[in-house]
Amino acid sequence: MPELLPSLVIVGRPNVGKSTLFNRLTGTRRAIVTNEPGITRDRIYGKAEWRGRALEVVDTGGIVPDDKTLIPQEILRQAHVAIKKAALLVLVVDSQAGLTPLDEELARLLRTTGKPFVIAVNKVDAMSQESNAGVFHRIGAPVFPIAAEHGTGVDDLLDAALAKFYPAAAFPSVVGAQHAAPSAPTSESFASVEEEKLPDVIEVAIIGRPNVGKSTLLNRMVGEERSIVSPIPGTTMDNVDLEITREGRAYRFVDTAGIRRKGKTTLVAEKLSVVMARRGLERCDVALLVVDGEQGVTQGDAQIASYAEESSRSVVIVINKWDLAVAAARDAASRDAATAEGKAKRALGERHKPENFDAGRLMFDYEKMIRAKLKFLSYAPIVFLSAKTGERADKLFPLINQCWEARRRRVSTPVLNNWLKDEVDLQRGTTPKARPVRIYYMTQAKIAPPTFLIFTNQKEPLHFSYQRFLENQLRAKFDYVGTPVRFIQRLRKREKRSGGEGGRDE
Repeated sequence: MPELLPSLVIVGRPNVGKSTLFNRLTGTRRAIVTNEPGITRDRIYGKAEWRGRALEVVDTGGIVPDDKTLIPQEILRQAHVAIKKAALLVLVVDSQAGLTPLDEELARLLRTTGKPFVIAVNKVDAMSQESNAGVFHRIGAPVFPIAAEHGTGVDDLLDAALAKFYPAAAFPSVVGAQHAAPSAPTSESFASVEEEKLPDVIEVAIIGRPNVGKSTLLNRMVGEERSIVSPIPGTTMDNVDLEITREGRAYRFVDTAGIRRKGKTTLVAEKLSVVMARRGLERCDVALLVVDGEQGVTQGDAQIASYAEESSRSVVIVINKWDLAVAAARDAASRDAATAEGKAKRALGERHKPENFDAGRLMFDYEKMIRAKLKFLSYAPIVFLSAKTGERADKLFPLINQCWEARRRRVSTPVLNNWLKDEVDLQRGTTPKARPVRIYYMTQAKIAPPTFLIFTNQKEPLHFSYQRFLENQLRAKFDYVGTPVRFIQRLRKREKRSGGEGGRDE
């Protein structure tokens, strides 16, 4: 299990700069930052390092204690969960707005928790504005003037946090770092990833249209309510990350915002959330494409599926709300049986029995329909489940493991070429060209996704039907389930002829 870090929880009313401070402390751009209030809703976790020490940073949604509508109440409940585990609370306020009644109400709320808290007076962009922080001393907690956007004063806040977390340790001033707050990582920070040994953490992104049950599925898989669930489409805006360990394996789940067409997004935050959902997809190993079982596969689902395929992610197709789909199909069968046409189909005196409804047949027909609509994901396994009730949800982890292992599977060159020579009848591969394709040699160039370099007698790319034949043979032999397979084609040069004639390419 990962070491538990002391938790610094950021709280405050909407639009005071909590997400900007979170991004500054963690050196990332994880949380969406816009001028539109109420964007952060779920609690978002990150990690900060300061003076050789690590701490957990939690961003919470803007709290309005007296708002009784669904999403603000859920934000408040999510904040309470984070506060219970906090070692230090940071109440963020806006220096330009002054001390508001809502700030005072939140301060009273934090006192009742018994947790230590400090006040970060944000948007103090110059020394001349520090006097604006004076009014917040009335709350009776330590006050730190900061500019989260620029990093000013954040070092003092972090020093105070470390003194609270590690009271026995001394934190002398560090030359050159006294006024250097954490900054976002630069491209130089990421030397060639392939040169480093990557940790065996399975990255899983949960993707899909709004309101198909992505957050419910995340909560089901991790065993706690980490994402806000509501019937309102677009509830999740930020990507919500969570690391868990299950049966000795480490997983990092990313609950992404619902991806919708550009024409359907209006707020800047909605547009940003779609971009961040795409980013969450691109850094994962396995994508769980969640489809609403009641609605079936829509054009939007197909578009999102194409994003996953184009980015070379492994994919599991999750048909959610399957219990509701079965119930709807059973009711429809009963209605059809009550019609004159339905009665005519039954033997005289025979009655329709709802319990005889064949759910297995429905699943078979449904899978056939999915394969027809998502032909480019023919390699993706399909699982039918209900995230709300947990029915068949236990099938997901084995499938995720299987896809991840296939994604990282490497086949040695001798094994590949012996298989190609002894087991594959290349003459069965169809091609419109008169000249038959010859494959001389094959080797695996890389994993994640499995990519194969093939040397042939043709400059032109293999015909898609021939490539599909080769891919199907490869999958059947080496069990590349759930993962795309890529081919790179090369023309093999003919060796020089005897008699001094120069060689030429075929």
